[in-house]
Amino acid sequence: QVQPVESGGGLVQAGGSLRLSCVASGWTSTMYGMGWFRQAPGKEREFVAAISRSGSTFYADSVKGRFTISRDNAKNSMYLQMNSLNTQDTAVYYCAVRRSVFVTTTANEYDYWGQGTQVTGAS
Repeated sequence: QVQPVESGGGLVQAGGSLRLSCVASGWTSTMYGMGWFRQAPGKEREFVAAISRSGSTFYADSVKGRFTISRDNAKNSMYLQMNSLNTQDTAVYYCAVRRSVFVTTTANEYDYWGQGTQVTGAS
């Protein structure tokens, strides 16, 4: 059983930066795609970014140019560098792992989820 665990959330002033980390324990193969999703109060969970096993990256239009996703397969880890944060980025951010070398932007196509970490962009 793969268990992702997120860390790195917090409160940041508008224009500030945060770096989220996700460590996925319990997996025995590197054949996994990984992604970040977020959910704001009263809204549906939405795609943020994803990275395939080979390192291909995909971003939501709302974060393109501000967020950077990366992974370290040797450490079973994934990261999300978030710059120029604003109040609209406020949400719980979730790490998701998919049993495939490929990734998608659809939440229900991921197999394992972390518990989430709160990111709050203050005005």
